[in-house]
Parts: sequence; structure tokens; C-alpha cells
Amino acid sequence: MAFRIRNLIGALGALALLASATGVANAQDGTVSMSELLVEGPLGDHWMGDEDAPVVVVEYASMTCPHCANFHNNVYDDFIEAYVDTGLVRFTVREFPIDPPGVPLSAAAFMLARCAPGENGYHAMVDLMFENQPMWAQVQEPIPPLLQLALQSGFTEESFNACLSDQDVLDAVYWVYDRGVELGVNATPTFFINGDRYSGALTLEQLDQIIEPMLPDA
Repeated sequence: MAFRIRNLIGALGALALLASATGVANAQDGTVSMSELLVEGPLGDHWMGDEDAPVVVVEYASMTCPHCANFHNNVYDDFIEAYVDTGLVRFTVREFPIDPPGVPLSAAAFMLARCAPGENGYHAMVDLMFENQPMWAQVQEPIPPLLQLALQSGFTEESFNACLSDQDVLDAVYWVYDRGVELGVNATPTFFINGDRYSGALTLEQLDQIIEPMLPDA
């Protein structure tokens, strides 16, 4: 699906929050092999944490998902401090854009994350988008606030336009989406924790209950 800024604005009407998982995580929703889970998309994954961590957490998220924003704004920092920074968990976010036909808004936000400058540009842009989600995801004209956020993150207007016109980046985002569907993802957020799939937002307490038995000293 070709994507251009003018098409996004032209197709955009009143924007409502898009479909997402319920706010309460389900019990384990299935398991995939780690070899299948760790297959990376055309642009690779942006991992955080020790490569040899005993627990691997993969989050499939949509940038326009309110429950994803709730996790990133209220749980994420504590999760990173407790598990990723301590070498217990290796973590990445993967793209699962849920958008209405012809309005690839979440996909556009993920494209900007993929194009973000700096060593930690991807995760920094994901954090910024979730922190400011109402500013750009619930308005009729999202391009101006998206540009404003991008400029804060080291983009120029030229690089912003170039990123959102890059078909290869868009195709890569949707490759990750399609791969997520193959792994059983059908809502956001969905977490894979050492291959076990959990649909819905996870609290830190729920993460504790899942992760701690997987740790070597448990």
C-alpha cells in the first residue's frame, strides 16, 4: 500500500481510538518456539538488555493503541529498571499497526521510529509517541503534531517527509505485522515472554509473577 503524507491527510476524518486488546491481560494464550519468535524483519529488531538474559520479552504494539500507551507511560520505566537494566530480560518492541483502511497512522508513527536518528532513536521515538499519543492520534490533522515531535527528536522537515515517503520502510513495518499474525497476534498489546503469549496490557505485578519463576535462582 503506497503511503504519502497528502494521502494520509486527505483520507483522515474524525479519528477515534483504534481497536486494541482489553486492559487486563489474559492468562497464557499459547506458546511459540523461540526460534520462530526470534526471526527478525527486514530492518531487524531494536533490542534492549543483555544478549544472554534468561528471559526474552517481545511486545507487539500499535502506536494508536491506548492500552499500549498505558503500559509505556505507567509500567515500562519500572519494568526496564527492574529487569532490563539488571540483565535479567532482553526486550524489544515490534510493530503491529492497527489502522482503519487508507489511514496508516500507527504505521506512519512506526516509520518515524524506524527512521529516528541516534543509537537509541527507535525506542526514544516509541516512548515519545506514546507519551504524546492524544496530541497526534486523536486529531483530524495528525501531520503537524507528528512533525513537531519529529523535530524534537532530531529530524529535519526534509528527513521527516523522506521517511514517510519511503515505501521500503512502510513495507518493512507491515512485514513485521504479517509475521505477528503468523505468531498468533490479533490484538495489542501482545507480549511474548520466553515464547509464551499474553494478550492485553500487563501490570508490573503481572510481569513479576510471570518472569520471576523463569529466573535462574527461582
